[in-house]
Amino acid sequence: MLSEAMIALIRAYQFFSPLWGPRCRFYPSCSQYAILALRVHGPIRGSWLALRRLLKCHPFHPGGYDPVPPRQG
Repeated sequence: MLSEAMIALIRAYQFFSPLWGPRCRFYPSCSQYAILALRVHGPIRGSWLALRRLLKCHPFHPGGYDPVPPRQG
């Protein structure tokens, strides 16, 4: 339930983000990564993974392919 509410907020961001132009240096994009992390890992770990990804998003990081890690156990 909480994950779905968080995903709805990310989807709203994705709706408006094309107005600001492409910015993400990663694949999948940071917002898509956050959605996948929430779906795979739930709201707590998924939020932590999304935050870690956002902290990597700066001009000094090369970006590239960075998939959501698989669920453990």
